[in-house]
Amino acid sequence: MAKYIAKRVLISIVTLWVLVTVVFVLVRCMPGDPFQGDKMTPEIRANMEAYYGFDKSLPEQYIQYIQNLLHGDFGYSMKYTNQSVNKIITQTFPYSFDLGIRALAFAISFGLVFGILAALHRGKKLDYVCVVIAILGTSIPDFIMGAILQYLFGIKWGLLPVAQYLGFRYTILPSIGIGFYTLAMVSRLMRASMLEVVQQDYIKTAKSKGISKMKIIYKHQIRNAITPVVTVLGPIVASVLCGTFVIESIFAIPGMGKYYVESVQNLDYSLVLGMTVFFGFFLILANLIVDILYGIIDPQVRVQESR
Repeated sequence: MAKYIAKRVLISIVTLWVLVTVVFVLVRCMPGDPFQGDKMTPEIRANMEAYYGFDKSLPEQYIQYIQNLLHGDFGYSMKYTNQSVNKIITQTFPYSFDLGIRALAFAISFGLVFGILAALHRGKKLDYVCVVIAILGTSIPDFIMGAILQYLFGIKWGLLPVAQYLGFRYTILPSIGIGFYTLAMVSRLMRASMLEVVQQDYIKTAKSKGISKMKIIYKHQIRNAITPVVTVLGPIVASVLCGTFVIESIFAIPGMGKYYVESVQNLDYSLVLGMTVFFGFFLILANLIVDILYGIIDPQVRVQESR
């Protein structure tokens, strides 16, 4: 198991380095001028380029950025005066993370339950209800879902607040808006995986031995069917935890999404690069955790990796 984890950690480190390198080059190739403006004089431009290191060659800029990155320094924003990228991430990420955790808890728990119930009641009314929910979740964009939730639960029925982030009640609608797609995907995948597991010989063998139905469902069907679900959770977890721009905008949540999109529009190279690397780190970390969980759940993975 230790060899398997060490290999995955090494792959993750290499992946993160490749990500940083590619994004650094692509950001520098973005069209436009981050220093343009009516009051921008040649002297001010020269000072700005020297301050952000643009007066150096691209390899020198890259080496300097890697050195700063190893010290946890993402640099300073080019558009937000006296604001470091670290400070912006520190201020915005807790909102996105908190909202993402709530959305994931809602999506994964209900998604697994709906998928299991749909598979156990295949062809019955409960199965059709779960399938319809899954189809709606994967078909309706999150901004449409957010607007529908705001109108029904906030405006028409007055049950929940429609904007801001001032307490638990304010998190319910945006959490559902972000997590509904994940819920639908987990539900569909769990249902399909459960139906496939039911056809396996070891399930028939367990039934022939007289093992109770609940024990077969819990110990054999759910445990084996959940493996494909765990596999796809890595990128989903990272994307949800780092914020969704549309939902954060609709519900007036001061998370990372707004700053990330505005940094691209404003040609804020430092903020684009810093937030992309930060998001990529979370994505790689989530995939690493999933790989480790995958190895724990399925011993065959560890055996294959050790060969």
